[in-house]
Order: sequence, then C-alpha cells, then structure tokens
Amino acid sequence: MLGYATIGTKDMDRAVAFYDALLGEVGASQLFGMDRIKFYGTSMDAAMLAICIPYNEEPHQPGNGNMVAIPGGDKAGVDKLYAKALELGATDDGAPGERIPGVFYGAYVFDPDGNKLCFFEMTPG
Repeated sequence: MLGYATIGTKDMDRAVAFYDALLGEVGASQLFGMDRIKFYGTSMDAAMLAICIPYNEEPHQPGNGNMVAIPGGDKAGVDKLYAKALELGATDDGAPGERIPGVFYGAYVFDPDGNKLCFFEMTPG
C-alpha cells in the first residue's frame, strides 16, 4: 500500500550520513537519487523512505503528528535501531518498551532535522 514516504532535511550530507548508517542496520541502502533527494529501501518494488531538500527551497518543517515507522524485526532490533539513532545524533522521544502489551513494542526518536521516527515490532494480539 505504501510506495514511499518523504521527509525533509536542511543538510543533505548530514542526513545521508545518518540514514546510510541507520537504515543499513535493517538491510536498506540508498537505491537512487539526485542532489536534493535520496531514496532508501531494500528493493525498488518495496516501500521506500526518501530524504529531501524541499523542492520549493523553503526551510524544511517537521510536521506535528507526522512520523515514519521503521520495523525493527523484533524487540532486540528495535533496541538496536534506537541505540544506533541516538549514537548518530538523534534525540530521544521515548525509550524502547511495550506500548500495547503483547501487541506493540516501540521506541521513538527525532532525527537530526527534527523528523519523528518510530522503531517497532508488532505482533498479533
């Protein structure tokens, strides 16, 4: 259902360094791009995440209520992504833990540009 989601950056070099290292943890890499936008994923026929300098060249603004959720695979994977994001300069917005007991385990950060990310594991309840 999801083709790709795009989040903004004001510093493409910093964002590329952050997302290259972070998304490499889940087997994703930069698949293609141009100077102002880069697409990450595991293949061209799966959902992707794009980082970009806004097309209108206005300052990027993280949205209130907007968030990109990245599967961690399992609880250990969620913990690993959360720790890696903090190591790469992200800001904590909720340490790993059960959010819906037995169903949803998640951790939350803001990337260096203020975009909210969730790392999660979801199991049938």
